[in-house]
Amino acid sequence: MRALITGITGQDGSYLAELLLAKGYEVFGMVRRSSQDRLDRIEHLRRKLTILKGDLLDGTSLEKILRDSRPDEVYNLAAQSFVPTSWEQPILTGEFTALGVTRVLEAIRTVDKRIRFYQASSSEMFGKVREVPQSETTPFYPRSPYGVSKVYGHYITVNARESYGLFAVSGILFNHESPRRGMEFVTRKITRTASAIKLGMTDRLELGNLDARRDWGYAGDFVDAMWRMMQQDKPDDFVIATGETHSVRDFCELAFGALDLDYRDYVKVNSSLVRPAEVDLLVGDPSKARRQLGWMPKVRFEGLVRMMVKADLAELQKEAMESLLTAGPSEFERNIRSATEPVTVAPTPLSAVQI
Repeated sequence: MRALITGITGQDGSYLAELLLAKGYEVFGMVRRSSQDRLDRIEHLRRKLTILKGDLLDGTSLEKILRDSRPDEVYNLAAQSFVPTSWEQPILTGEFTALGVTRVLEAIRTVDKRIRFYQASSSEMFGKVREVPQSETTPFYPRSPYGVSKVYGHYITVNARESYGLFAVSGILFNHESPRRGMEFVTRKITRTASAIKLGMTDRLELGNLDARRDWGYAGDFVDAMWRMMQQDKPDDFVIATGETHSVRDFCELAFGALDLDYRDYVKVNSSLVRPAEVDLLVGDPSKARRQLGWMPKVRFEGLVRMMVKADLAELQKEAMESLLTAGPSEFERNIRSATEPVTVAPTPLSAVQI
């Protein structure tokens, strides 16, 4: 089997590439021609992958990539995916996250209609939720340019399936995190800053709405659901979620607690970080995925947070020691205590987290 992953350098793309390679796939990854290559998440896989240059804004480049890679499956994970940025750049967000999906589907129609297509839809499409929990039949009410763009991408995928008979599926993925999450996302911001506070590198963390509630899962589990969708006899759409909801405050409490810290001593609310149109509650109903795909999340919320804290702590300690090796004697003396202070992270049960 051959698979093409757009957005392969992102969190989901890297985990999906690992999964497909483990299953014996030949994996191709698309990166933008106009961007600087940031391949750190897939550096350990570089010799096993084929990287191709293309752009969701350029349909011709997408057709060329399909002809060069001849994939059986295409996973479209590329998008402008940071919600706050979508208010600052709504047009660009629409071009990538909405119309980009159309360009990929049109390229598939032109090159080979037998190619199976996965679209990364989002729980942000539910926005101002109409029911709790949210399922495949819950009406959409997006509350950001990103959410609006994802609704377009979702429905154009449905339209391609119903109009042209393409094997095109959408995974409505709720929030999914990992140590590979981008630094700009609130979960990584929390675990990274909490670890830095523990090491004496900073003394505060500014956040927006601490009461916003999300359904948080592990990205490694969620890419398995993507693959399972593509193996079905008939294309369909699925909500992928844990079915549990936790607040940003809960995340802070657990992350800081894993470092023997009280988040209330360090977390400050900054009203400028609150969304223009807030999404207060997202929690998915994954019963259809459980029933038809046989999919269940393996990593629970507590294990996920501790996994991220442990990884960020280890990374910051390594960076601190490397900087100390190149520092002068006086700087070494100033920093050695905080950089080498023993830190205990609450252990994660092996039954909860399998890395």
